[in-house]
Amino acid sequence: MPASRIALITGITGQDGSYLADHLLSLGYHVVGVVRRSASENFWRIEHLRDRIELMQADLLDETSLDQAVQRTRPHEIYNLAAQSFVPASWDQPLLTAEFTGVGVTRILEAMRKHAPEARFYQASSSEMFGKVRETPQTELTPFHPRSPYGCAKVYGHFITMNYRESYGLHASCGILFNHEGPRRGREFVTRKITNTVARIHHGLAIELHLGNLDARRDWGFAGDYVRAMHLMLQQQQPDDYVVATGETHSVREFCELAFAEVGLDWREYVVTDPAFVRPAEVDLLVGDATKAREILGWKPDIDFRGLVKMMVAADLDYVELQKKRGQIIP
Repeated sequence: MPASRIALITGITGQDGSYLADHLLSLGYHVVGVVRRSASENFWRIEHLRDRIELMQADLLDETSLDQAVQRTRPHEIYNLAAQSFVPASWDQPLLTAEFTGVGVTRILEAMRKHAPEARFYQASSSEMFGKVRETPQTELTPFHPRSPYGCAKVYGHFITMNYRESYGLHASCGILFNHEGPRRGREFVTRKITNTVARIHHGLAIELHLGNLDARRDWGFAGDYVRAMHLMLQQQQPDDYVVATGETHSVREFCELAFAEVGLDWREYVVTDPAFVRPAEVDLLVGDATKAREILGWKPDIDFRGLVKMMVAADLDYVELQKKRGQIIP
């Protein structure tokens, strides 16, 4: 891949953004990351990349800053990964979630339409759009029935991307990604909450783990695998929408069982079901059919469910041990 190829990533400081930056750098891209102006930096996921990427300040709430970012960068590819992406928080901040996760997509599409219409655009859609599912497994044609403000905002972002593709002839694709995790996942998400608490219990820093619906089932994969699919979508001659998933479903209970087993513990002795963590409207079962991505993109995941849990527990054991040595553990 020519070194002159430029990729603009919103949300580069998040889990997916950091893994995507890793991947694109390995392919020879010049990577420009969009970051919001903030009193405190949250760059730990990209710290190892700081000398290899360019960072630019812009905000999905501010159309002018996005115009300037696209105009100055003149990217070949734009990956919109920025969002208010924590589903429970979307109930507390539904309007902010709508602005960032929904309307924000329109702002960056407008910037692309005006200043880089020849670029290729990736929109991070979500399995949460399916919500109260109409069929199992879910495909690109399954009707949406979101069950959270986050899911609703993602549906808007998905359809506005399709509209700009069809109305303006933009090369704009949507990846309907099912749950994808890894060591860089935020500790507020259930998978990382589990593995981090397992590590803290193992090191004698916690005694129990509070969770909501243990029967909720998800299609969990490794984020590092899923960013490869994002890139592959933008290499196709025609833009399109793709489900990216493993095709397997596992419960929160199964995740707990495997995670605690990694440190020789029985999860039933530590997990407490807490109504405070049950969603107002639960999504009980999500599992994706990624046949289209396999056949057209040639994509398939490398890390299976057990491998994912093992990787995350191992990373958190190392993380907690290091923090403990530094005296930086938060009670």
